Amino acid sequence: MTLDIPNLTDGAEIKDFDQRLRDEANEDLADIIAEEPTSKTQIIAIYGKGGIGKSFTLANLSHMMAEQGKRVLLIGCDPKSDTTSLLFGGKACPTIIETSSKKKLAGEEVKIGDVCFKRGGVFAMELGGPEVGRGCGGRGIIHGFELLEKLGFHDWDFDYVLLDFLGDVVCGGFGLPIARDMAQKVILVASNDLQSLYVANNVCSAVEYFRKLGGNVGVAGLVINKDDGTGEAAAFADAVDIPILASIPQDDDLRKKSANYQIVGTGASQWGDLFAALGDNVAEAPPVRPAPLDQDGLLGLFDASETGGDVVLEPATDQDMRGKNAAPKESLEVVYEDV
Repeated sequence: MTLDIPNLTDGAEIKDFDQRLRDEANEDLADIIAEEPTSKTQIIAIYGKGGIGKSFTLANLSHMMAEQGKRVLLIGCDPKSDTTSLLFGGKACPTIIETSSKKKLAGEEVKIGDVCFKRGGVFAMELGGPEVGRGCGGRGIIHGFELLEKLGFHDWDFDYVLLDFLGDVVCGGFGLPIARDMAQKVILVASNDLQSLYVANNVCSAVEYFRKLGGNVGVAGLVINKDDGTGEAAAFADAVDIPILASIPQDDDLRKKSANYQIVGTGASQWGDLFAALGDNVAEAPPVRPAPLDQDGLLGLFDASETGGDVVLEPATDQDMRGKNAAPKESLEVVYEDV
């Protein structure tokens, strides 16, 4: 997507450009038909609330897709770096940001073997993030992708590139795949709880916003993780008009294996068929435009007695705000007695 940005030196030009942006954002582009990606490499961004099992899902999905004969590159874009940790049995691989900093201090260039590692046919790397209080995680992601481009990212030969993104934030670097058309489609991971569905809905809103600005990224579907059968996530998928790609049950065996960094996305596992079907669905699902919900619509998916959805907003008064300082004030209004 390219945007013709004028030389904004005149106030009138700035106002005109600003208005054109607003017009484009409000334009109804419902006639745009989402199509399957035509390029050889499918770049897929996976978003989900922190702790919802996104990295667990992605590590096992990538392993299964490699078993299915696909060339897969897994890139962890969550500062926690837990995607590759699960893939590599708990071992932390050197992150791109950390390695880049060390190499720069030593006056050396970063090489593929410094940051990319293999297991079970999956090629994987972590972008990483800055130390606490020492930088912006989103900016770190942008820097990481700039380095990937220098390493030849656009010439690499893969069937699928899977990007693991923290879904709680869709600004800056975390929104990069959507805002810059870096991916063809987005996959959401959520459970039957309000907070994870709020994040999923927020990502849908970001996708729709950039579609209105001329973007092409769509949502391929929803993976329901820790599914306890209550149905809220399925209702959400139906409401925003996206398919369900898989439902991973809330199961103690899965919980233990995930906690112990064991891969279940393999034909040797009892869960192999589930992840094999997910791999097929991810490969074939076209990117579609979601219909994000407003806050009331999201709350409406749940029993109001559990969410507070039946709460009525009661406006505060000036007297409420003043509390003990509240005191009647003499009116300055002129009152005319009846003659």
